[in-house]
Amino acid sequence: MTTATVSTQTHVPDLYPTRGNAEVLTPRQDPVVWGAPDAPGPIAPADLGSFERDGFLAIDQLITDDEAAVYRDELNRLVSDPAIRADDRSIVEPQSKEIRSVFEVHRISEVFARLVRDERVVGRARQILGSDVYVHQSRINVKPGFGASGFYWHSDFETWHAEDGLPRMRAVSVSIALTENFDTNGGLMIMPGSHKTFLGCTGATPKDNYKKSLQMQDAGTPSDEGLTSLASEYGIKLFTGRAGSATWFDCNCMHGSGDNITPFPRSNVFIVFNSVDNTAVEPFAAPIRRPDYIGARDFTPVR
Repeated sequence: MTTATVSTQTHVPDLYPTRGNAEVLTPRQDPVVWGAPDAPGPIAPADLGSFERDGFLAIDQLITDDEAAVYRDELNRLVSDPAIRADDRSIVEPQSKEIRSVFEVHRISEVFARLVRDERVVGRARQILGSDVYVHQSRINVKPGFGASGFYWHSDFETWHAEDGLPRMRAVSVSIALTENFDTNGGLMIMPGSHKTFLGCTGATPKDNYKKSLQMQDAGTPSDEGLTSLASEYGIKLFTGRAGSATWFDCNCMHGSGDNITPFPRSNVFIVFNSVDNTAVEPFAAPIRRPDYIGARDFTPVR
């Protein structure tokens, strides 16, 4: 049996140990859907049940074609702006040196700030998490054609718990497609049901690990054996869809995406909502916090 540790300086019990000497599987200790099944909101009860079971919910059209075009234009404006490129919130591809992600995009851009406040978006987050919510992280991901690199298999909660100090699994993400997601251009893959098991990884977290991990993950990466075990049990679902489609997924889903070697770009806006009752404490398995633009310390509810 694994002995629970506590977050440095906060004495909050660590229900999900990770970054130790051995890989550890811990059954989920938290609900998946925190709100009442019949609570009012944009998600139908049957779809909430699917989210509970699978850990994700795909929506064919969350925003309209015209709205997707507005957000796509704003993405292109941001990644073309020299001031944005020079900002610490921009992450570049290690090989091409092109922008890979821009963080805290809802603070940089009023266009994306409006999207965060849109009831079609934040209303679903409140319904799943059963409370008011704040933005733990937002970013645009840019995956141009011909060689944009993917994101290796991981659980977001493993990182947010270890390095940002989120105590419980009470966060949800939405990835909104701004270009079409084909089955060939590096789309999102999720292991359905994997959100019910936490995979604690091996290896200590280096100081300022985020500077490397946002380009290429190392610490917090599951072993091949661990991934094989999860994939054998749960399988892998690949998400495709037109611009304007969206995928909501639980913070502990094992997920990743491949490189994009096609000519067709794959760009999305990614928003993480966390419950105001699950605010970050000190990191559970890292020497220092990540910057606020990656893991927010402003817990103001979205209104």
